[in-house]
Amino acid sequence: MDLNVTYVTLGGHVEVHKFRYLYFTIILTAYIFIICSNCTIVYLIWSHQNLHEPMYIFIAALLINSVLFSTVIYPKLLIDFLSEKQIISYSACLLQYFMFYSFGTSEFLLLLGMAYDRYVSICKPLQYPTIMNKTTVCVFLAVAWLLPAAEMMVSVIMSLNRKLCNFTLKGIFCNNSIQKLPCVPSRTISIYGVFILISVAFLPLLFILFTYAKIFTVTYRSSREVRKKAAETCLPHLLVLINLYLLGMYDLIIARLESNIPRVAHFLMTLQVILYHPLFNPIIYGLKMKEIHKHLKRLSIIKCTCYH
Repeated sequence: MDLNVTYVTLGGHVEVHKFRYLYFTIILTAYIFIICSNCTIVYLIWSHQNLHEPMYIFIAALLINSVLFSTVIYPKLLIDFLSEKQIISYSACLLQYFMFYSFGTSEFLLLLGMAYDRYVSICKPLQYPTIMNKTTVCVFLAVAWLLPAAEMMVSVIMSLNRKLCNFTLKGIFCNNSIQKLPCVPSRTISIYGVFILISVAFLPLLFILFTYAKIFTVTYRSSREVRKKAAETCLPHLLVLINLYLLGMYDLIIARLESNIPRVAHFLMTLQVILYHPLFNPIIYGLKMKEIHKHLKRLSIIKCTCYH
């Protein structure tokens, strides 16, 4: 161990020495499933010309983001489960904190792009090809990944040279609890954190709710066929949105109340934050999106035929 490096203990683990192989097996299985399921749907979107539309491109971006988000957490968790000490250098902890929230908040903006795409498609169908062109999609994707990264980079820079008095995190990875390590709490960082929350979570939520309200107003006055089509394409996005915001609130509650939550409960709650969403996305889009589901069935039939 390098004596010039500041190390932080990840103190949220529960009886790793006793259940290390059970934890390792569960997380490895989940990680493999996340990679395989998300990448399968991304491959289907990439390989089928009829899926080269803005809606499916946003879905592919969301699923790629889920894989990147999981990769920030899972490999380090797997190493920790097999290690005698669950530690991480402070600089690596800041990097994990940066990437965890960059990819996590990118999902809000990707869902905003999806909501706008559905709004234009249903409320302004004649203008759809003009508005949702390649440039518009690229701008949405660039903003979704670069804006959260830029905002989180500022937070990391403000945290770099702060003096630490606490060297134990009450979690299993580096999340917002990292702000409790320095000797003196920073009011500036707290205010800036609220600004990030408003800009990449609250404001996108308001916009998404507005677009879906407009969509439901328009479809309510339309034919049954239009309502059915709107439900088929909008329902999966709404389910993912609800799941993401609930888990986001869950993460905030855990960070705020960590001292009042029993260690085992805190451990289980943290696992839910990192497990549910990356597993939930491919299941929802694979089952609820008609075109993707059709190609998935065809792919499974081809595989079964090959094996026989």
